[in-house]
Amino acid sequence: MDNSDIVIVGAGHGGAQCAIALRQNGFAGRITVIGREPEYPYERPPLSKDYFARAKSFERLYIRPPGFWAEKDISFRLGTEVVEVDAEARSLILSDGETLGYGTLVWATGGDPRRLTCAGSELAGVHSVRTRADCDLLMAELDAGAARIVVIGGGYIGLEAAAILSKRDLAVTLLEAQTRVLARVAGEELSDFYQREHRDHGVDLRLGVTVDCLEGDGTRVTGVRTEDGTVIPADAVIVGIGIIPAVAPLIRAGARGTNGVEVDAYCRTSLPHIYAIGDCAAFACDYAGGQVMRVESVQNAHDMAACVAKAICGDAKPYKAFPWFWSNQFDLKLQTAGINVGYDRTILRGDPATRAFSVAYLKDGRVIALDCVNMMKDYVQGRKLVEVGVCPNPARLADVNVPLKELAGD
Repeated sequence: MDNSDIVIVGAGHGGAQCAIALRQNGFAGRITVIGREPEYPYERPPLSKDYFARAKSFERLYIRPPGFWAEKDISFRLGTEVVEVDAEARSLILSDGETLGYGTLVWATGGDPRRLTCAGSELAGVHSVRTRADCDLLMAELDAGAARIVVIGGGYIGLEAAAILSKRDLAVTLLEAQTRVLARVAGEELSDFYQREHRDHGVDLRLGVTVDCLEGDGTRVTGVRTEDGTVIPADAVIVGIGIIPAVAPLIRAGARGTNGVEVDAYCRTSLPHIYAIGDCAAFACDYAGGQVMRVESVQNAHDMAACVAKAICGDAKPYKAFPWFWSNQFDLKLQTAGINVGYDRTILRGDPATRAFSVAYLKDGRVIALDCVNMMKDYVQGRKLVEVGVCPNPARLADVNVPLKELAGD
């Protein structure tokens, strides 16, 4: 049986950054990274943005050039998955049948796209946008003439895909089961704004619509049937309805968790010598009132990786990193500071008609999060309001002429 001092399962942002941080913190032992895909670690967010829009080549998405990893003596097993974890023996069974021993295990697998469960979901032409292979397949179909695209899901992935497709003068229909887009993550002001933007750019946006099944010719998808019997013709379908944390082997091994695997303040799972980071890790989030949750962001994966690397190298400190997110759609840059869980009031700062405004989320009078559209200064200055938990004067907060930094002392 082969052995490694540190085995990192997952070659995404979290796994890559953990390996880098271990070397930066002086770890000299053997590090092995296991990745399901055949590629070395690459940035995921640009897949549904720059790469999908062909604004960046894949080579420009690498987190580090492939040669970097050899220089840092970091080994990779690509195109491989972990199928079983034996926490007592500290060993892994891989999809190729090999067994790999570890001293410390870092689980950084992220999640798998949530699939449709209705009839027809297995047809060719039904896509997720999670990996390079997903995007390459979809882009090949577009190049081959697919012109009628149905996007299922009005979250950020679905909206970003719809925005890019609409720029190509394709017939894009976006279906959202909720009564507004971004319903799980944003207030009505932001939802209303993006709904108008997408419709103004030619997207056929339909809200409160549930999919009944996908229709096909026996091989490929040809349409989407909704519950009211409407059939929307489709040459391709993109499904963006969230992810399922990829933690099954850990849970079978006895790790505690339901929606992901639960970790403590140091990113340790309930199993000895095993950490978990990134999208698959559920933790008590200080910026969400201590609620145990998963945070799906590059920031979270990156900062959790740094936390674990320091702990392994003898400098353990509790994980407490400021959460932030971003999304590009059309010529709009959305930047989010904080997490709006439990907000009881929103304050609109600026006029959405100008396409530059912010939405502040308050709980018990305190600012807990901001969504800033084309408002870089609000985002930069507003982070301090969230970190400190400022209770600003609502009128001053709403006044776009009052810099947010002036509210830090309120």
